[in-house]
Amino acid sequence: MSDGRRAAPSSSRAPLGGGRIATGGDPILAAEPHRARKRFGQNFLHDPGVVSRIVEAIDPRPGQAIVEIGPGQAALTSALIERAGHVRAIEIDRDLAARLRQRFSAEKLTLIEADALKIDWSDVAATPLRLVGNLPYNISTPLLFALLPVAERVIDQHFMLQKEVVDRMVAAPGSKTYGRLSVMLQFRYRLTKLFDVPRGAFKPTPQVTSSVVRMKPRGLSELPQVDAQAFARVVAPAFGQRRKTLRNALSELLDADQIAASGVDPQARAETLGVDSFVGLSRRLVTVAKTI
Repeated sequence: MSDGRRAAPSSSRAPLGGGRIATGGDPILAAEPHRARKRFGQNFLHDPGVVSRIVEAIDPRPGQAIVEIGPGQAALTSALIERAGHVRAIEIDRDLAARLRQRFSAEKLTLIEADALKIDWSDVAATPLRLVGNLPYNISTPLLFALLPVAERVIDQHFMLQKEVVDRMVAAPGSKTYGRLSVMLQFRYRLTKLFDVPRGAFKPTPQVTSSVVRMKPRGLSELPQVDAQAFARVVAPAFGQRRKTLRNALSELLDADQIAASGVDPQARAETLGVDSFVGLSRRLVTVAKTI
């Protein structure tokens, strides 16, 4: 028996990344509170002071191509639209997507119903864009890696993440938090930790503090000439077991003499090396591969 509700309408257009570009909405949804879903890692930002601070850091302007990942209950979305006029947003939760359709017109919000981890980012970033998002903690690291291939089409990224993740992103060599994430992102972006966000700024309240980070892709002319796949192949095992020396950690890729030939001490540990050292190791790996 029907409960009298209408099914949320959907568009027949094929969206980017296998989701749905949705239009229309159901006013009944606005009267019902949305329950945060743990499987989506939902913690909704509700502090207007924090929203204002994030928007000021982003400084959105009319005409800019802004894509928000995970608009949720639209605390940030609304402020971005007010400044930029139009925003594209990617939302996986169909209930939240329906509420967003009800709240914003198509002229102000283009909504893509999709999983940000599965979406085709090369399609989304067909033209230069600015990325924004309060990223769910359970997908933040894989999503950061998923965005690396389209960095040359991104103007900047402003993300709110778990403080621990941001600290790892900006960590310097030799610190306890410096690792694979630090090297891979610092190679491709200029990273700036902007400020911390207290737990009370969210509902439901998370168990951790958050931080906002700015990521500006380095220009292609700034990037060292190195094979991206070789770079990733070196960095991953180097940090696979932090106590191992590079001689042991990279034994399946390079021997001690080859590591030394790249200008790196084979007895060093990965967490002591800067990005340039990993570039040198990656170049050596390519040279060795060509001689085999």
